[in-house]
Amino acid sequence: MSGFSVRDRALITGVAAISPNGSDTKGFWEATCGGESGIGPITRFDAGSFPVGLAGEVTDVDLTGLIEGRLAVQTDRWSQFGLIAASRALRDAGVVPQEQPGYSMAVITASSSGGNEFGQREIEKLWSKGPKHVGPYQSIAWFYAATTGQISINEGMKGPCGVVVAEQAGGLDVFAHARRALRAGDASVVLTGGVEAPIGPYALACQLSSGLLSRSTDPLRAYRPFDEEADGYVPGEGGAMFIVENESSARARGVEQPYGEIAGYAAAFDARPSSGGQPGLYRAIGLALDDAGINPQDIDVVFADGRGLPLYDQQEADAISRVFGARRVPVTAPKCLYGRLYAGGPPLDVAAALLSIRDGVIPPTPATTDPAYFIDLVTTARQAHVRTCLVLARGYGGFNAALVVRAA
Repeated sequence: MSGFSVRDRALITGVAAISPNGSDTKGFWEATCGGESGIGPITRFDAGSFPVGLAGEVTDVDLTGLIEGRLAVQTDRWSQFGLIAASRALRDAGVVPQEQPGYSMAVITASSSGGNEFGQREIEKLWSKGPKHVGPYQSIAWFYAATTGQISINEGMKGPCGVVVAEQAGGLDVFAHARRALRAGDASVVLTGGVEAPIGPYALACQLSSGLLSRSTDPLRAYRPFDEEADGYVPGEGGAMFIVENESSARARGVEQPYGEIAGYAAAFDARPSSGGQPGLYRAIGLALDDAGINPQDIDVVFADGRGLPLYDQQEADAISRVFGARRVPVTAPKCLYGRLYAGGPPLDVAAALLSIRDGVIPPTPATTDPAYFIDLVTTARQAHVRTCLVLARGYGGFNAALVVRAA
């Protein structure tokens, strides 16, 4: 790739968030810093027969007004979120795809549930009316890579494309894949991130099987990471997309103030409990710090995975305490305001981390009123000098990922 240098940093130059508590980046950030929740009763279908009735739904955006009719009939709500966020991230970065070599632009996204709502609708047609009533787009709209493909086609981004499926952890893994594509010279611009839309009967039934969802009926107290009375998490939809590019490309375009850089990353897997092994989060954190070339004292805030269950919260708190020792680094889990978004959640955390660096404020975890672990949990928005953030993600099934982003 012309102009590429192995010393180039991977800079984040565009951010676009879509969240239940704010359907654009500005709204998301203002609501999150203000402790405004987007969790409420499920409205996308009648959930009266389900043991859970709360979710984080994106309700203040009209997708039909943002997605052209041709694409609307081909795509699931999840892909439509991705298309909207992709367009906004490109615009935020000032990248005009038509002005870039098509094969220099890559698309790498994360997904956990795929196009479940579209898939359920077509399967219902199959069983109630027969195969002739199943639409031709069923074969692609549900697939995990559909969002990547639709963005690539819609924006003319013909470089390396892919999708990572690792539940929450996948939402951080994509940043490593984006950085690797830049370092390898396979692309100079990468659109990356993750979104989800898992609020439907089939999707919710699948999530119930984990036994990890909160049964609370109080939207403001249902999802309480690191709270002594936490009983699970609330599912949600949305996520975030980003433009990541090597520094030489960004500077050549005249970018003066990027949001930050991808400084370090690592992944680790939990050992089987029967083997006596420990969760892999501690190892992932250490390796990510090593990759960034920094020490624990360089981290200004940790954006925690915060699953909202005692066992998992204790494991995460133990890993954080073990890394940072007596120094009680600020820890926050703002996802309590909009739900656990699976592959879309960690990208929202990365967006919050970058905005925290920009504005010098740590967003809160206001749903938690009785912190039960030895960590400095930020429960009200806190002014701080933020330069380097650690973002954590733990996927169901043993996936762990840690990402370091810092001011550029």
